[in-house]
Amino acid sequence: MHADAFDRYYHAESPLHRLDPRVKVVLAVAFILSNALLPDGAWAAFGLAWLLILLANHFSNLGVDFSFRRSFIALPFALAAVSAIFMPAGQPLAEWTLGPIKLVPTDAGLLRFASIMLRSWLSVQAGILLISVTQFPDMIHAFEHLRVPAILTTIVAFLYRYLFVLTDEVMRLLRARDARSAALPGLKSGRTVFWRAHIAGNMAGQLFLRSYERSDRIYNAMLARGYQGQLRTLRAHIITRRDWLVLTFSSLTLIFLQLLARL
Repeated sequence: MHADAFDRYYHAESPLHRLDPRVKVVLAVAFILSNALLPDGAWAAFGLAWLLILLANHFSNLGVDFSFRRSFIALPFALAAVSAIFMPAGQPLAEWTLGPIKLVPTDAGLLRFASIMLRSWLSVQAGILLISVTQFPDMIHAFEHLRVPAILTTIVAFLYRYLFVLTDEVMRLLRARDARSAALPGLKSGRTVFWRAHIAGNMAGQLFLRSYERSDRIYNAMLARGYQGQLRTLRAHIITRRDWLVLTFSSLTLIFLQLLARL
């Protein structure tokens, strides 16, 4: 399995692709923080934030609804905030009884829940757009330029680089298991659930040992080739005047977004 199977970068020629990766990372993080700071029920500000996402999609040449179509997969995770509907503040809207538990949704709780869902949805779209227009090595080097601790960037870089290697190891273990497991057509192979759990545990242990041994060999090979704890790149990142203009204009827009939410 190739590393591209895990990559969500879309090759295209657009103003957003040409931006310096540091600018894109800073703007994406600033946009997510801006959403988190918006007060509950700031519908105009939420609408303007979504308009910014649509404009960014347009300038990426990937389609105006590019991140919109891919963002719904993350909405079920935002349902973890459903308990906010039953917060004690606000006016009760109904009363439900589930055995000994009494649930009372309130208007303030419903407002809080809707705001959390919108914040999560917009933030996910920003993250999707960032990884779609920025290559992963460029993003790692952007983190280094932004003074993210080197140990974190190195761990993330190697995790991404060798994730497909671990996947290949898992596939080999599964093929070896299937080759040693006789099964008649139409009949379910294997024994009890505990037997299957025992086999899965053995496979997980084998995967850990193989990964540990391979990581040791890779690290020694890197040291033999002059690795000094820093990832090198042949692509120099230089922030141009256009990058500064985009960063300044976008920052002012996010500040205006916060002012609009509080008027």
